[in-house]
Amino acid sequence: MPSRTFSLALAAFLLLSSVAVIPASAQSVAPRDGWVVIDTEMSFPDLVDRTRTAIAEAKMGLVTQASASDGARGQGITIPGNRVIGVYRNDYARRMLDASIAAGIEAPIRFYLTENPDQTATLSYKTPSFVFAPYMDEGGEELKALATELDGVFQAIAADATGKSAGK
Repeated sequence: MPSRTFSLALAAFLLLSSVAVIPASAQSVAPRDGWVVIDTEMSFPDLVDRTRTAIAEAKMGLVTQASASDGARGQGITIPGNRVIGVYRNDYARRMLDASIAAGIEAPIRFYLTENPDQTATLSYKTPSFVFAPYMDEGGEELKALATELDGVFQAIAADATGKSAGK
């Protein structure tokens, strides 16, 4: 029969191990090369909704979604909101593959939505030109033109979703 001290220690361990502890530095996205990071005053759910709407209004496809916070919630754990949204469209995919088969691994291009410690949300993404940079020698002018065009599409979606110009 376990001792009372052991039982209390085990109960404390089980309780603490079920609580996600995320350092504050991991809760916000810092600007970095090739990324656009847009802080907003809106809540995480509002930013998710506005981003989905902006994608549809840009006539792009919301191809994939993944949410660590939704997965954690399903396990009874609460972490700050976190969602990756993959965006692309078939005509862009065909042009990309015509220029570089290897670049296909990068599609769909993703937006990253994160909830900040102050309950506001941030929208971030790697610019398509940055994403496709490793394939430019192979893809040539066709891939460069596609990436530049997609830079504008992603900038417009981000601006529409956040109400801000990219990078502000």
